[in-house]
Amino acid sequence: MWYEGLLQLSGWQVLAVILVLTHITIVSVTVYLHRYSAHRALELHPALKHFFRFWLWLTTSMNTREWTAIHRKHHAKCETPDDPHSPIHKGLATVLRKGAELYMEESKNEETLRIYGKNCPDDWIERNLYSRFPIGGVTLMAIIDLALFGVLGMTVWAVQMMWIPVFAAGVINGLGHAVGYRNFECKDAATNLMPWGILIGGEELHNNHHTYPNSAKLSVKPWEFDLGWFWIRLFSLLGLAQVRRTAPIAHRVEGKKTLDMDTAMAVLNNRFQIMAQYRKLVIKPLVQQEMQRVDDSVRHLFRRAKSLLSRETSLLDESNAARLQKMLAHSQALKLIYEKRLALQQIWGRTSANGHDMLQALGEWCQQAEASGIKALQDFAASLRTYSLQPAAAACR
Repeated sequence: MWYEGLLQLSGWQVLAVILVLTHITIVSVTVYLHRYSAHRALELHPALKHFFRFWLWLTTSMNTREWTAIHRKHHAKCETPDDPHSPIHKGLATVLRKGAELYMEESKNEETLRIYGKNCPDDWIERNLYSRFPIGGVTLMAIIDLALFGVLGMTVWAVQMMWIPVFAAGVINGLGHAVGYRNFECKDAATNLMPWGILIGGEELHNNHHTYPNSAKLSVKPWEFDLGWFWIRLFSLLGLAQVRRTAPIAHRVEGKKTLDMDTAMAVLNNRFQIMAQYRKLVIKPLVQQEMQRVDDSVRHLFRRAKSLLSRETSLLDESNAARLQKMLAHSQALKLIYEKRLALQQIWGRTSANGHDMLQALGEWCQQAEASGIKALQDFAASLRTYSLQPAAAACR
């Protein structure tokens, strides 16, 4: 019958088709718009790039230059009043409910497009079809869905139209800066959300991405699954993609005890991973030790101590900052490791332009840590000396 469409599929079959179609859209966003266009973390074959552009025109009406510019501005102005969709400044509820509207509003900002929209497609088909008729693609998609699926085609089309506004504009831009876990204490509030991989294609690993924005691979932990990276690897095997950058790998040379320029550069290169290790190897055991030492009257101050001691200072609100100071007043050991954490971060923030200054500052930090009398801090200082830009085999040659 005509109302069943040309394919005459059952309800379950239509559901399967919806999942496939929306997944193609997510792959188009994460691989083409995000990792390729906005961050240039990989290169794509021209045929694949054009397929993604065409598919996004059909299913989202999003323009490559607009999306790229808005996303680049988000990174440049993250968690500031100029961030196009920061839940910290615009409110989580607003970003969740009106994420697509925030995108549309920013897409009309010519200054945003001029500053952040460089090196995006500007060929004949972009000017005369995709940009000139942005609604033409989604209208054509509605006609195709009606023809293929009949009355259910409207449901298929509605889900396709809502997929990116809900999961990308809402979940990632909203929840991805409000709830979840953090592998790294980057400067903004980005978090990782689990488990959303199949629905969002790896974009849920948002804290990892904001820490290493130019990495084509978003997963860093063995148990994290980046579905977008799976597609990139497949495209690479087929000769359709070439990875340009991934997150740096922290190399260690066991037995290495001398701080040298190679060590200083390796520490700078892997600073976020090193601070994650500081949280695990220094802060965590000291908090557990101090929790056993203090009496019941102040033990409540030490709840959430691990997260407060490792939290990026600019992200601490007034209540948490006050709680942190009260806790440090009751523990000289925690106060010392907290001050050493801040001092270590200041080294690469203050001396990164001069390798020799960094090497000297890092050496002084290690000497002070080794003289602290705190074993976890001493062991961590010793581990810093083992870092290298090259794997152990290469470093020993």
